[in-house]
Amino acid sequence: MIDLVKKSTKITACLVSFLLGASGVLAYSPFDFWAMAYISAAGLLGCVMISPRRTALWAVFCWSIGYFSVGVNWIHVSMIQFGGVPEMVSYLAVLLLAAYLALYNLLFVYLAKRFSLTNPLALASLFTFTEYLRGVMFTGFPWLQFGYSQIDSPFFAIAQIFGVEGLTFFVITVMACLLQIGRVLIKQKRIDWLQLGSIAFVVVLAFGAKSLTHLQKDPQKAPLVVSLVQGNIAQQIKWDPDYFAQTVQTYYRLVAPLLGKSDVIILPESAIPDLESDIQPIMQSFDAAGSEKNSEIIIGTLYQDANQEMFNSALVLGNKQSAYQMFESTRYKKHHLVPFGEYVPFGSLLDWMREVFILPINLSQGEYVQPAMLAKNYRFNMAICYEIIFGDQVQKNQLSQQSDYLLTITNDAWFGASIGPWQHFQMARMRALELGKPLLRAANTGITAWVDEHGKVISQLPQFEEGVLTESVSAVMGETLFSRYGNMPLYLISLFLLALALVKQRSSKGSQ
Repeated sequence: MIDLVKKSTKITACLVSFLLGASGVLAYSPFDFWAMAYISAAGLLGCVMISPRRTALWAVFCWSIGYFSVGVNWIHVSMIQFGGVPEMVSYLAVLLLAAYLALYNLLFVYLAKRFSLTNPLALASLFTFTEYLRGVMFTGFPWLQFGYSQIDSPFFAIAQIFGVEGLTFFVITVMACLLQIGRVLIKQKRIDWLQLGSIAFVVVLAFGAKSLTHLQKDPQKAPLVVSLVQGNIAQQIKWDPDYFAQTVQTYYRLVAPLLGKSDVIILPESAIPDLESDIQPIMQSFDAAGSEKNSEIIIGTLYQDANQEMFNSALVLGNKQSAYQMFESTRYKKHHLVPFGEYVPFGSLLDWMREVFILPINLSQGEYVQPAMLAKNYRFNMAICYEIIFGDQVQKNQLSQQSDYLLTITNDAWFGASIGPWQHFQMARMRALELGKPLLRAANTGITAWVDEHGKVISQLPQFEEGVLTESVSAVMGETLFSRYGNMPLYLISLFLLALALVKQRSSKGSQ
């Protein structure tokens, strides 16, 4: 009978954890119910309180499967539609990815229970450590960090000091305090005023964070008239040679009316679907037209250099002082590549998987920190598609470049009408908030948008419609603390708090 009760408790804990994990997707775009992040986090933190340890680990595994398999289910869209993968296999791949990502949460709960950590700040510090690992191991996959869901919450300004990971720290701290209050109330029938005071303190600090950042339009620099081009080329036909001429004509038609009216015209990632070496006449015509009309064009291309290395790249056309030359023109080369999309990881070990996934090629990496892209004498901090989710890379480039604008070009058509492109856009918005710079985003099928220095969407084009978004965008003076120091302050604080908790735990055990 006791065994049956224990088994029932374990099943209940796992089921509840799974549901709380799955509910977390509602906190992110396109749903944007930011309060759901706290409810979902309660499921993760509740696992720390479950006994025995084995049940706790099973519960956190189920939470993670719910959280990630629902949150990143959009991955299967590209596998089915463009990779030729059977539907059941695509869902299995999502499940395997969720199981892999669960390892970091398992580590979090295991360490919390191993060292008897219950202090909210210690738990938030430990979670910062395991989330860091998730963001860097095997090139990293820092998707669905709680902090992203808070960009439209009253606590958004924390990101200007400590970045998205600081917002995640805030979510974990607040929720851990609330759970501690609930635990004391149930067991001792009293309110834990210390924990309640702690919540009030961190919330006041969160609201006060707004006053630490001072941003304003730069009076020394004229606003830049920028046009973002959304070609809306369906992924099913983008790389089909039969539709190549149609794609080229679409971009000629959209760009032509902008020449001479817009200072900078921005096209999406790999806008012309062919190797740059094979579209030289097209590149030269854009370059000549831009130079003649005094408009510069930023375009994404698939570039193969003299050493036969291939890059997902971007460059500027139409500069009067520097005519386009394929091997000489300054360009940005994408650093963070998509595993199994742009390259096959682990070298020859998984080389057999090339044909199973999307691209039968391996792209090369650009440098981690690169010079700013210059257009009309303004500096652009570039990130291509997937790499905009790596806040540390964008921050390091901004610190080096002191760019006027953030710029990302992308092609989210791989994921259709799923929630993936919206989550991707939300993460791009966070970079603008963290660094205090306007963000320009040109996407093939959307979401093409202008985001201000506070991460707020000023204007955007409807998804899956051909169009151009033209805006006069001012450069911004000032910098955020995160733009100067990045994640280092948060990591140092977390390390100190974690060490303090461990020392305190050890001394309390020694005194018993």
